[in-house]
Amino acid sequence: MSRKEQLILDIQNLLNSYKGIEKTSINPELLQFLDENTLLSIIDSLLTQKESSKESDLEWLEKFKKHKA
Repeated sequence: MSRKEQLILDIQNLLNSYKGIEKTSINPELLQFLDENTLLSIIDSLLTQKESSKESDLEWLEKFKKHKA
């Protein structure tokens, strides 16, 4: 498997790691025209988005705990 193919697979796996969202399947031919730096940028963006959503979930949980106490 080439590095680009692995990066495309990583993007697909990140997209599929969101709960409650239908499974995503990416046709690798659609992303083949992108260079490795662009693919890495997409992965970085997805990871940042996941981290932000976890932080906001934790903030909500902390607020919920305070209201319940």
